[in-house]
Amino acid sequence: MSVNRFFEREVAGRWLAGPEISDAVRSAAKLNRQGIRAIINYLGEEIKEEADVEAAVSKYVKLIKEIKERKLKADITMKPTQIGLALSKALFKKNYLEIVNLALKSKVFVWLDMEGPQFVEDTIDVYVDGVDKGNTGICIQAYLKRSHGDLERLARHNSVVRLVRGAHRSKEELFYSPEETTHNYYRLMDYLFAHFKSFTIGTHDSDIIERAAALNMKYERDLTIAMLTGIRSVYAAKLASDGYNVSVYVTFGEKWVGYSYRRIKELSTLKIIIRSLFGD
Repeated sequence: MSVNRFFEREVAGRWLAGPEISDAVRSAAKLNRQGIRAIINYLGEEIKEEADVEAAVSKYVKLIKEIKERKLKADITMKPTQIGLALSKALFKKNYLEIVNLALKSKVFVWLDMEGPQFVEDTIDVYVDGVDKGNTGICIQAYLKRSHGDLERLARHNSVVRLVRGAHRSKEELFYSPEETTHNYYRLMDYLFAHFKSFTIGTHDSDIIERAAALNMKYERDLTIAMLTGIRSVYAAKLASDGYNVSVYVTFGEKWVGYSYRRIKELSTLKIIIRSLFGD
């Protein structure tokens, strides 16, 4: 078996729901039966053709309708460049607000994922403009040096944040090293507990989760623990059974290669990757 074929079958096959909306819906329903919420993402980013942007928006509209009709406990999450930011901020904002308004009527929560540093400012601008609708959240990456300042801004707007590590890059002034990222993650998490009412901690690290649980005993926030499909699934189910709010990030679509390699870069240790392939 070729390396690419192994990667497709063993890695992408475990981390992705499949190519179609129906695959994501099936995965979300399975998670719901375990007491776990889904965060559903349609794969695709840095789209530079308007027709492809329109197709992505249409996919999310259909996904919202499926979530509503099937009464799933599921959010959606989008890449800004997937819905127009690589073309223009105005197009991105138009499409984002269209999706948010539809989702609000359908009682579906909408997340904005975060991409490269060149997109961060515009992503936060557009999010803040629509935050008063009340069914939106935004992702913040601990590996970016600017993120603490971004949290301070978001705290002034009653924002909902999902904190993640981010995919590591080396030798760039904008990014922390892996070790520095871990330290910054704790720092940002402490800030969330002190200044936010509702937020999500995206991690598979037991130490971070235990620290979050301890902090929540003090602060009593609306805390959710988020993980990725196929990573520490047994642990996620146990946390849910123990009474924690747990979400799992569910992806679907054909563009799985870039997503899978980025997940490998983002996971903090080889041990977690091996665990995802051969058990929890």
